[in-house]
This record gives sequence, structure tokens and C-alpha cells, in this order.
Amino acid sequence: MSHRSPARWLAPVVLVTCAVAVYVVVKPSSSDNGASTTPAARPATDSKQSTGGTKAHKSQTKRHSYVVKPGDTLSSIALKTGVPLARIEALNPNVDTQSLQAGQRIKLAP
Repeated sequence: MSHRSPARWLAPVVLVTCAVAVYVVVKPSSSDNGASTTPAARPATDSKQSTGGTKAHKSQTKRHSYVVKPGDTLSSIALKTGVPLARIEALNPNVDTQSLQAGQRIKLAP
């Protein structure tokens, strides 16, 4: 019984290592969600302070269409582009919201 198995000290080390790995993977994704919602509230103040914010705003207004990617829905396109869902639906009356196809063009502006 004087010979101890390395599993006695290796198991807790592996457990702690796995816990740290899970924390590292999960923690940035939860902070990214907060960071992605925070800038959406900032552009109004940032655009007043710098010309970079106005350029970003102009590029959004220049965009007249959006190419559908796999997994996109009209509501996700509205969130990505900043165009209200009602406006997208009004500009695209012939688009079936249930069967969007990848590669399909959606009008964002007249």
C-alpha cells in the first residue's frame, strides 16, 4: 500500500483544468453579448463626437439590398442592417418570410 496511484493527484488536476477551460470558453461569449448590445446604443453619441461615426451611418444608408445568407430570417436581417422589419416587409411584398433562400436579394431601401 505504500505505492500510490498517480490518479489520486492527477484526477483533481484534470478536473480543475477542465473547469478553467470551460470558464475561458463561456466567459467571452457572455461578455460579447453585452458588448454587442452596448455599441448599438452608442452610435448616436459617438457620431456627434467623431467623423468616423457619421461615415458608418452613411454606409448604412447607402446599402439598398441585402443578400440572404443561410439561416437568415427577415427579423435577423432587420437587426443586422438596422432597417425596421416593417420597412423590409413593405419593400419586399413578394418575399415569402417562411422560405428565404440563400443568395436571394432583399431590398432595404427604394
